[in-house]
Amino acid sequence: MTVRNLDILFKPRSVAVIGASRRAQSVGATVLHNMLHGGYTGMIYPVNPKYDRLAEQKNYRNLAALPEAPDLAVICTPPATIPGLIAELGRRGTRSAVVLTTGLARDKDGPERALQAAMLAAAKPHLLRILGPNSVGMLVPGIGLNASFAHTNALPGKLAFLSQSGALTTAMLDWARTKGIGFSHFVSLGDLADIDFGDMLDYLANDAGTSAILLYIESIRDARKFMSAARAASRNKPVVVVKSGRGPETAHAVASHTGALTASDDVYDAAFRRAGMLRANTLEELFSAAEMLARLKPLAGEGLGIMANGGGPGLLATDALVLGGGRLAAFEASTLARIDTLLPASLARANPVDIGGDASVARFSGVLEALSQDPNTGAVLLIHAPSALLDSDALAQTLAPIIRNARRNVFTNWLGGEAAETARRISREAGALTFDTPERAVQAFQAAVDYRRNQQMLMEVPPSVAQSFVPDTAAVRKLVEQALFEGREALGEPEAMAVLAAYDIPVVEARVAQTPEQVAELAQAIGFPVALKLISPDLTHKSDVGGVVLDIRSQAQASTAARQIVERVRLHRPGVRVAGFSVQRMAASDSSFELIMGMATDPVFGPVILFGQGGVAVEAIGDRAIGLPPLNLTLARELVSRARISKLLAGYRHWPAADHEAIYLTLVKLSQLVCDVPEIAELDINPLRADAHGVLALDARIVVRQAPAPGQARLAIRPYPKQLESRLESNGQIIVFRPIRPEDTQAYNDLFSSMTAEDVHFRYFGLIRSLSRSQLARTTQIDYDRAMSFVAMTPGDTPGTERMLGIAQAIVDPDNFCAEYAITVRSDLQGKGLGRILTTKMIDYCRQRGTAEMVVYILADNRRMLTLARHLGFGEAESEGDGVLRLTLRLQR
Repeated sequence: MTVRNLDILFKPRSVAVIGASRRAQSVGATVLHNMLHGGYTGMIYPVNPKYDRLAEQKNYRNLAALPEAPDLAVICTPPATIPGLIAELGRRGTRSAVVLTTGLARDKDGPERALQAAMLAAAKPHLLRILGPNSVGMLVPGIGLNASFAHTNALPGKLAFLSQSGALTTAMLDWARTKGIGFSHFVSLGDLADIDFGDMLDYLANDAGTSAILLYIESIRDARKFMSAARAASRNKPVVVVKSGRGPETAHAVASHTGALTASDDVYDAAFRRAGMLRANTLEELFSAAEMLARLKPLAGEGLGIMANGGGPGLLATDALVLGGGRLAAFEASTLARIDTLLPASLARANPVDIGGDASVARFSGVLEALSQDPNTGAVLLIHAPSALLDSDALAQTLAPIIRNARRNVFTNWLGGEAAETARRISREAGALTFDTPERAVQAFQAAVDYRRNQQMLMEVPPSVAQSFVPDTAAVRKLVEQALFEGREALGEPEAMAVLAAYDIPVVEARVAQTPEQVAELAQAIGFPVALKLISPDLTHKSDVGGVVLDIRSQAQASTAARQIVERVRLHRPGVRVAGFSVQRMAASDSSFELIMGMATDPVFGPVILFGQGGVAVEAIGDRAIGLPPLNLTLARELVSRARISKLLAGYRHWPAADHEAIYLTLVKLSQLVCDVPEIAELDINPLRADAHGVLALDARIVVRQAPAPGQARLAIRPYPKQLESRLESNGQIIVFRPIRPEDTQAYNDLFSSMTAEDVHFRYFGLIRSLSRSQLARTTQIDYDRAMSFVAMTPGDTPGTERMLGIAQAIVDPDNFCAEYAITVRSDLQGKGLGRILTTKMIDYCRQRGTAEMVVYILADNRRMLTLARHLGFGEAESEGDGVLRLTLRLQR
C-alpha cells in the first residue's frame, strides 16, 4: 500500500485535461467546464490535437507542447491511447492522473484487461498514481478542484466520501448539495486499478481537513491492505461504510455446515466491526451517522433513558429500541426518587418516563436533568409532542443550557412539521442530536452503541489467556500432509478429532472399528451406552444416509447397527465407500447445549471463524456469528455474544449456565489452529457440547487443500509473530525478547511508572504523569503489518506475571519507506547494553522487511541516546527546531 504522490493528486498546482473538447455534453467538454468554473486557481491546460483554443483557453495539441509537466492529468480519451499517454506523462514528470475512460478492464481475459495492465506498467517506473479507470473523477472543494464530469459542484466541508459506483457518486453529490452537506474530498474510485480504498483510507486518516470518512463499497480485493488501513484510520476519526450486495448470493459448493452458513455479507460485517468502523444500511443513514458521530460525546453506557409528554411516542421509541436489539436504562433508586417529586401521582415512575400531556417547563427541565445525571443511563431521548399548553420554542430555549451542560448525550425528537423547526434548531445548536421521528432518534442511538462497541473491540486491552496450552502443531501437519499426499480433501472423523485433541480441545473418547464384530468388541471395552458413526471419505454429512446411531446399550445392538448402516449406504448411496466405524462413548448430560464452532475460507478475507447453535438442524436454525482470526478471549467473548444462543448459555429456569470461559478458550484454540495450519480450508465442530463443567467435541469434520498462500499471509489480520521471539541469559537471569502483546498493558504501565522525570521528558518531550487507557491500548495492541514493538521481559514478582525491562518501538509508513523509532529502558537498567540489544533487533527486523530508512527524534540534551544512535550507524543530526534533533539510518544498500 502507498500514499506516495496522493498529495500531488489532491493538491495539484497545475492540471492538464487530456481529451478536452468543445462538443456539447461530451466528457471532455464537461470536465474542462468544471475545471474552469469550480474556483480552482492553478494552471489549467486543455489538450486536444484538433484545436488552438478551447473555452477561451489556449489549447495544446499534444503533451510535448505543454509549457510544464502538469501535476495532475485528467484523461478522457479512447482506451487504446491510455498506456501511451501515461508513459509520456511519466517521462515528463507528471505524478498523478485521473482516468475517466471506460472499457479498460471489463473482460477478465480480454484485450481490455491487457490495456489496463499496460497502463499500470507504464505508470510504475515513475510512481505515477492513477485514479480509475472508469471513474467519474474527484472533487476537492476546499481548493475549488472539480476534476470530474459530475453535473454539479460539491460544497466545502469536512466529510470525505469515497465511492466505487460512478452513478451513485453523481446522485449523492446532488443529494448532499440539496441537504447542505459539504466535503473535503469527493472521490469516484472507479475500477481501482491503482488507488484503492486502502490507499485512500491511509491518506485521509492523516488529513487535518477531514473529520470523518464515508465509504460506499461494492467489493474489496486486498483484504489485509484494507483491514490494516481501516484499523489505522478508525483510530483517528470515524469511518462509516455502506456495503451493497447484502442479499443472498449464488450458492457455491461447500463441504461443511460452516461453509454453508458463512455468507459473504456476514464476513464483510465482521471485517467492518473488527476494523472499528460503523456500518450503515442506506446512503441516507451514512450521512446521518457521520453527522451524529461528529457531534457525539462518548457514550456513558448502552441503556437509553426515554422521556415524553405522552405515552404513545414513548412506547413507539421503546418498541424501536427493543426490536432493534437495544435496551432501556435501569434507573437508579435516587433517580426514581427525583422523578417522583416531579410527576403527578397518576403517572408511572418507570422508563420510558411519561411526564404527561400537561407537562410544564419545570417538569420537562427537572426530568431531563435527573435522567442526564443517572449513572445507569448512556443517553437520554427527549420527545416532545406539540401542545397548546406549552410553546415549543420557549421550552427549547429553557432546555438548551441543560442540554449543553449535560453529562450524557441528549437525543431530541420534536414531533411536528414546520412549527417544530425552530425548537429543533435551538436544540441542535445546544449540542443535542435532533431527529424528526422517535424511530430515527432510536436508530441513531443504536448506531452510536454499535460504534462504541466496535471502537472498544478496536482498542480493547484483552486479558491474558486464562489457561495456557501448548499445541502439537507437528502432529497436525503430519495428518494434513498425509491426507494431501493420498489425494484426500476430507480428513476422516478420527483424524479430525485427533487434530482437535492436538490443540487441547476436549474430544469424546472414540475408537475405530473395521467390521461389525469389532464394533461390538470396542463398544464393550468402552462401556455402554455408545454412539456409532460411519467413516467414509465420500460423504459430507453422515446423517444423510443414517450413518449415526446413538444410545447403543449392548454388543448385539452395536453389531446390528453397524450392519444396518452398511445396508443403508448400499441402498441409498451405492457408490459410497465404507472405510470403517467410529465407536464413541455417549457423552451424557441432561443440561448441556449443542453448539457449532468452525471455520471457512472466504474468497476475499480468507479464514473466518463461526459460532452458533449446533446440532443436526444447524443450517435450518441459522444461528451464527462470524469473526476474523486471530482471536483472543475478549474477541471470543464478543463473538459468542452476537449469537442468539448466547442468551440461553447464561442459564434459565432449572437449566444451569454453561462454562463460558471454556467456550471462549475453545474459540481461541480453534483460531490458533487456523493461524498455524494454512492447509485447513473448512472445519466443523458440530456438535460441541457445553455445560457447566466445560466443553466436549462430539463430532468434527475438516477439509484440507494446498495452502493458497504461504504461512499466515492468507489471514486478513496478521497474528502475533511468535517466530520473532528470542531468549538471552544474562547474569543468571533469562530475558525474553519478543513482540509486544495486548496483555502487556500492566507491564508497560509499570515500566512507565518506574521512569524518572528526566527519562519521561527525554522519551515524550514533555512531562506526563500517567498514560491514558487509549495510550496504553495504542502501544500494546498494534497492527503487526505496519508497526512493531519489541519488549524485554523477565519473570515478575508474582507467579504468571512478567516485568518489562524495556521497549523498542517502530511505526512504519504505508509505503514501507521510513520507520520512526523510539526506545524506553527502565531508568535503573540504563547503560548496561539493553538499549543496544533492543535497537539492533529492531534494525534487523526493519531491514529484513525491506524498510528503506529508520529515523529517530532525540532531544539535544539526551546525550546517552545520541551516543547509542551514532554507535549504531545513524547519520549526522539535523535540527527540527525546539531542541529536537533528527537522525537517520539507511537500512538498504
